[in-house]
Amino acid sequence: MLNRMREKEASYGPLDSEPWFLYVLECRDGSLYTGITNNLERRLKMHQDGRASRFTRTRLPVQLRYHEPCRGRTQALLRECAVKSLPRAKKVELIQSQPVRKTKRPKKRIPA
Repeated sequence: MLNRMREKEASYGPLDSEPWFLYVLECRDGSLYTGITNNLERRLKMHQDGRASRFTRTRLPVQLRYHEPCRGRTQALLRECAVKSLPRAKKVELIQSQPVRKTKRPKKRIPA
């Protein structure tokens, strides 16, 4: 199956028009979830809202721990298969190789 996906992607030529991402989430219970998306912000919100996957829905809240850009959907799927097949220790190494920076929330202004 993976070889057929590679062949299909090779026939497309240039990169897909939309960027795709591989991402790894850490759930409340410490489990790791790996997925792909072409809109990381939207997908993370879906996970947080319990609308993205049954696995994460029962383990909320989740935190984005790792993400990487992929050349297209096929590359993202191939990378997802590779990461999902890694033992947990290797996934943790991957996460530690590029920690996701937390975004700062704007401070609330107190009216004078």
